[in-house]
Amino acid sequence: MPHYYRQGDIPSKRHTQFRNKEGVLYSEELVSTEGFDNIYSLVYHCHPPTLIKEIGQTRDVRPEIAVDEHIAHRKFFGFNLDFGPNFIADRIPLMVNNDVQISMASPKESMVDEYFKNSTADEVVFIHHGEGVMHSIYGELPFKPGDYLVIPRGTIYQMRWTTKENKCLIIESSGPIVTPKRYRNQFGQHLEHSPFCERDFRKPQHRATHNQKGEFVISIKKNGFIYDVVYASHPFDAIGWDGYLYPYAFSIHDFEPITGRVHQPPPVHQTFSGRNFVICSFVPRLYDYHPEGIPAPYNHSNVDSDEVLYYVESKFMSRNDVVEGMLTLHPLGVPHGPHQTAVENSIGKKGTEELAVMVDTFHPLKLTKQALSIEDAGYHKSWM
Repeated sequence: MPHYYRQGDIPSKRHTQFRNKEGVLYSEELVSTEGFDNIYSLVYHCHPPTLIKEIGQTRDVRPEIAVDEHIAHRKFFGFNLDFGPNFIADRIPLMVNNDVQISMASPKESMVDEYFKNSTADEVVFIHHGEGVMHSIYGELPFKPGDYLVIPRGTIYQMRWTTKENKCLIIESSGPIVTPKRYRNQFGQHLEHSPFCERDFRKPQHRATHNQKGEFVISIKKNGFIYDVVYASHPFDAIGWDGYLYPYAFSIHDFEPITGRVHQPPPVHQTFSGRNFVICSFVPRLYDYHPEGIPAPYNHSNVDSDEVLYYVESKFMSRNDVVEGMLTLHPLGVPHGPHQTAVENSIGKKGTEELAVMVDTFHPLKLTKQALSIEDAGYHKSWM
């Protein structure tokens, strides 16, 4: 959960005159969430952020829903998707409901003259493979494998990759992304029992002011459409900013697992909360230490949520035949649990080296046409 941060030059008092050396006013912009009731930042531009020359083409990127209602457990091989090279145009939606969209991308191109803004969703980009730097008006945010990039809606940004073989999981949220409330005190500080603290969250650095006029095309996503909007000034023209709203990075490798004498339930893995869904991190950890303990999880009737697991490594203590980049979906309505051989194999073991991202949604997920193209249709029989 970000806390107060500032970069560059700002006036001593908000909503007051702030001028450059020639006496020209800088243009103040409030970037707010949930109206004026949640976190926000104040950004000071060299030019008004309202200078729009024209609206260009419109692209329909709404997911093609292939399965609206279903009940079977399902398995998908994410790396088998027919990926395109562009991070924005070629992200592939797999599962979706009104609260969240889960997609994958394998970009090969850096965004040099291309800018993107998601105006209706916060984004969590999990970097599976690849390295680079995310650029925005707030500064530079280097990323590497295992990083979650949390990007608030309304942020104009670029992904500049320094590698060619890149893979990422993209989670778009209709509501703000936050850390679990039970890990924070009344002031927002992470408590001692939290599996992470403020030191683990990396903020943008090395902000540069691009005081330029011209034509800058911003691809703005809004409610399933992308609009190409031509700005008359560079989108990264801030002289300074301050507040609580900005992109940040958190590495899955900095998540400190919570373990116990007997098997701990999935909420101990929770990393982020969205509107009607949570994101959890399964990381290497010691197993339970009760002498009769069964490290593998118990069977669970998930009557409240759909469970999606994205496998970062080709091993997972409760599943057989795991491959890197695989996804499983265990929908509400039928119990799910470990494969029986995995239960027996876990007994007596000291720990696990698994690495996975879980998304639990409290409303059912719909499946896209692209998801069905990479499905193992017999997965629901794998417990027999």
